[in-house]
Amino acid sequence: MATSLEILVQLRNQWRAEQQIVVFTNGIFDLLHLGHLQYLQAARAQGDLLIVGLNSDASSRQLKGPKRPLVPQAERAELLLGLRPVDYVTIFDDRTAERLVAALQPDVYVKGGDYILNAAPGSVGKDLPEARIVQAYGGRVELIHYLAGHSTSELIERIMERYGA
Repeated sequence: MATSLEILVQLRNQWRAEQQIVVFTNGIFDLLHLGHLQYLQAARAQGDLLIVGLNSDASSRQLKGPKRPLVPQAERAELLLGLRPVDYVTIFDDRTAERLVAALQPDVYVKGGDYILNAAPGSVGKDLPEARIVQAYGGRVELIHYLAGHSTSELIERIMERYGA
């Protein structure tokens, strides 16, 4: 079961007192695949515990279109929590995780290598607005290698080619 942001903020204060390194990442995590697993393993290796911010069904639709997600948020949260690297999942409705990052102030914020830090206009790659928040309070941002050929969008395309209309 997902944990509320309010409870995670309380726990964060405890973890800070215990000097635990808190890692945070976020995403939709629709149709879990090897790329997700390797990404989460690499993220967890950055600290003592991993919190995953999970885009709600509504924010997933805003980001990916009306046909997504394929798997409802409660099921995606349960699947993530079943993975060894993941300690906590919290569901959020915003388009970005800026509010969560500001509230939790993780020691390490992790995203995939398809993002770029401080994107300039015309840059190749997706902007990472959360990075500015992390850098402002002295946290670390880590971009993890993207496993080519292992995205949910590519998986959906393969399914449609083989079984779709």
